[in-house]
Amino acid sequence: MSKSPRISGQEHSGLINVLKQASDGLLFMSESEYPFEVFLWDDSAEKDITPELVIQKIGLPLDTPVEIVELDSFFQVAIAEQDWHSSEDKKTVKKFQNLVKILKENLNNIKVMRFGTINIDVYIIGKTANERLAGLSTKVVET
Repeated sequence: MSKSPRISGQEHSGLINVLKQASDGLLFMSESEYPFEVFLWDDSAEKDITPELVIQKIGLPLDTPVEIVELDSFFQVAIAEQDWHSSEDKKTVKKFQNLVKILKENLNNIKVMRFGTINIDVYIIGKTANERLAGLSTKVVET
């Protein structure tokens, strides 16, 4: 009988701190700018990452429209350095590149779910080493 790996509370707080540090000061740009919030759902072990599960966790109506996108696709504009970027813009791009790297290094089976149509709740969610669900949330405004 094999045991699934377990992460101690200290390791969980380490993951939360790593995600907080990587996202600190970053605002996701849309028609408005919102910060990222870190979450860890302790009671979610062994559950698949589905829109229904996330809707249940965050308390949205069951008929909320949802779109699932790839992590790299979601961050595409934020992680692409442009010739016209200022040195400050380039620093921000590097921070976003680091954030994506940290997410990929610390979470498995990452999904990006967008809930809603104009004021969109975005959840970047994956599984930790011990099958808990964790990630980042933010808002996007698209009219």
